[in-house]
Amino acid sequence: MRVLTCPAGAEVGMTVSMRVMSAGDGYKYLLKTVAAADGNRPLSTPLTRYYMEEGTPPGRWLGAGVAALGKGEIQVGDRVSEHQLQLLMGTGCDPITGDKLGLGFAAYKNQEQRIEARIADLEPTMTPGAKGEAVAQIVAEETARSTRRAVAGFDFTFSIPKSASVLWAVADAGVQALIAEAHHRAVAEVVAFMEREVAATRTGATAGDGAVAQVDVTGLIATAFDHFDSRAGDPHLHTHVVISNKAKTVLDGKWRSLDGRPMHTAVVALSELHEAVFADHMTRTFGVSWEAREMGRDHNPAWAITGVPEELIAEFSTRARHINAETDRLIAKYVAAHGRRPTPAAIMKLRAQATLATRPEKQVRSLADLTVEWRERATKALGRDATTWAREVTDNDKPLLLHADDVPLDVIGELGRSVVEVVGEKRSTWRRWNLMAEASRQTMGWRFATMHDREAIVAMVADAAELVSFRLTPPNSPPRLSCSVGPTAVPCSDRRARRCSPPRPSSRPRTDSSNEQRTWPGRRCSSRRSKRPRADPPRMVECSATTKPMP
Repeated sequence: MRVLTCPAGAEVGMTVSMRVMSAGDGYKYLLKTVAAADGNRPLSTPLTRYYMEEGTPPGRWLGAGVAALGKGEIQVGDRVSEHQLQLLMGTGCDPITGDKLGLGFAAYKNQEQRIEARIADLEPTMTPGAKGEAVAQIVAEETARSTRRAVAGFDFTFSIPKSASVLWAVADAGVQALIAEAHHRAVAEVVAFMEREVAATRTGATAGDGAVAQVDVTGLIATAFDHFDSRAGDPHLHTHVVISNKAKTVLDGKWRSLDGRPMHTAVVALSELHEAVFADHMTRTFGVSWEAREMGRDHNPAWAITGVPEELIAEFSTRARHINAETDRLIAKYVAAHGRRPTPAAIMKLRAQATLATRPEKQVRSLADLTVEWRERATKALGRDATTWAREVTDNDKPLLLHADDVPLDVIGELGRSVVEVVGEKRSTWRRWNLMAEASRQTMGWRFATMHDREAIVAMVADAAELVSFRLTPPNSPPRLSCSVGPTAVPCSDRRARRCSPPRPSSRPRTDSSNEQRTWPGRRCSSRRSKRPRADPPRMVECSATTKPMP
């Protein structure tokens, strides 16, 4: 499996990351920690069902695309067997019937086969000396090349913020189950968002650049695997959502591969959206409030549950401490060698290097054992019973929640300008997903009643940001629509006009808009960066946003 680091400009504290999964046996790592249990215990959730077992719960099916498998035998939430996973992710076949889903995975030559093929193509008339030199050159070139592998799917890891993981770790069984439910609902809602706005395939071809049209799919075929802890044994509730590269096309019902470009470019925006959606669920369930905490140089503020002290979070951040220490060592080594501090992009690469260098072996333990240890550590850090503390943190009055039509249009316009200001500080050009990510950050302090309400506002803020951006690439999308909202109208880019009014979310056209670049009107390309301060995320109590005028 090929590991992808976060894109340049992404934050270390992202709650969603993505790796490409290769065809063959790339899926097997998901099964190494799965508990060997029958799964028929009469308990309420997958997490509590395997509470006493060493290991993690078996995977479950997720995504609207599972309905197209077999004759509809698989339902969302059903358990995934190893045989089914091998058929789907290993060979690209239907996990029920075993039939090929479209074209099979491409087979590429390995290093040894490439060397043999190139040596066989050498001129037979070459002298022994010349042939020896040619063979040595071939071996050197092919050794330096990585072996290409077919893409079987995309492993999206959804993690909850550390403060929530700590609260989940020490809470009683009832609160633990509710936090896990909030996590699972947030994951399901973001996957559904991906089905509407990210997932697509390509069809049609030209001699020059291959596929030319991006078309809708019926849904994603995914499997979800819950994990409890980090490699250091600290609480880290997260779910691996492995999305199959196979998808059925709405246009003609054929099975094709997903377009991988939007799957990559949307990661940061998905991470910001997921964090906000999970926070909404936690506030609806427990009435908790959230606050932004400064994380130091080169990092966005981290959002944490109010009432979870930073000292307790630090107690359960062993892995982060090890990575930070190694990153600092690598940065110091870089400064000594180059005489300057590395760029943010270089720091991201150094941190990825530090992550791999400090990576311990995964220890398989039961959630019951882990919980006992976590409660003891938290009780010592807090100076009081950790479970009682967790019960108090989650016992709050019913919160005030926003609906999409509660947010005035002038506030949306101001936020749109603020989004462009902040994005413009980091990059000279940007795409729709950059605006969506920043719109989610700047509305993170607001708690919404539903996912549709949040999605609608984030899309409208991104639309407002597009209005004050200048398009650098030619538009390849349908004409912009005007969506009536209250007494005025705001433009949106929607391939389905029926979605063009809150609280339903504004949707993007099904075109390759991820490659459309924008910048400020009248802005000249330059390596210089403005020093304007970053706009603070708005809070629920504020009814307007104030930003500096656009240049």
